[in-house]
Amino acid sequence: MATKGLTVATEEQIRVPETLLKKRKDQEKIAAEKATALAEKRKAAKVNRRKIFKRAESYVKEYRAAESQELRLRRQAKATGNFYVPSEPKLAFVIRIKGINKIPPKPRKILQLLRLIQINNGVFVRLTKTTKEMLRLVTSYISYGEPNLKSVRELIYKRGYAKVDKQRVPISDNSIIEKNLGKFGIICIEDLVHEIFTVGPNFKQANNFLWPFKLSNPNGGWSTRKFKHYVEGGDYGDREDKINKLIRKMN
Repeated sequence: MATKGLTVATEEQIRVPETLLKKRKDQEKIAAEKATALAEKRKAAKVNRRKIFKRAESYVKEYRAAESQELRLRRQAKATGNFYVPSEPKLAFVIRIKGINKIPPKPRKILQLLRLIQINNGVFVRLTKTTKEMLRLVTSYISYGEPNLKSVRELIYKRGYAKVDKQRVPISDNSIIEKNLGKFGIICIEDLVHEIFTVGPNFKQANNFLWPFKLSNPNGGWSTRKFKHYVEGGDYGDREDKINKLIRKMN
């Protein structure tokens, strides 16, 4: 009888409370849902990576085709004894090279509109009749020119920060780009580079997504030359494609 009583007592002791069983079931359900969500996320990421890779490939082909076309036109013009005149640049990279001292109200306002708040700030600008006039009015405070693909890519990869909820956020993952620009078909950093470099239909949204670039002083620092125009041996004004050399020194 004693043995039987001991067995009953042991069974009662090991009986699990209902609340604990319910909690375990909830935890198992949550764990299963998390595992399913993780599997779906990994599957979606794999599909996304494949899509990004294909886009990057198509961009490389597009860039190479454009270069080949320009080279062909140059050779054709040379063969016929003519001069090749390239199309007007659509994109400029603008760097502020002077501080805030003794700036009249109008140029100061234009620099604010261009988002060039501090010295060594740089921004991409779509070249239109209006923006060209704005650049002309602040020429003595900026250095600008036509960036090439290498410069655009290096700036975004090395110095690129996103503006998310008015905060400066590093572009550490493609998900940041997709979350903010996905509705415009821009889901990765190569999409962003392509949209900026080609001045695509969603250039405004892509450019506003980028925080103004904070560049370093050029190697050796600025000198008194920044008070002279570039064509006079100084630093300010339109450098055309020579802006790429300055970007290398400041990036």
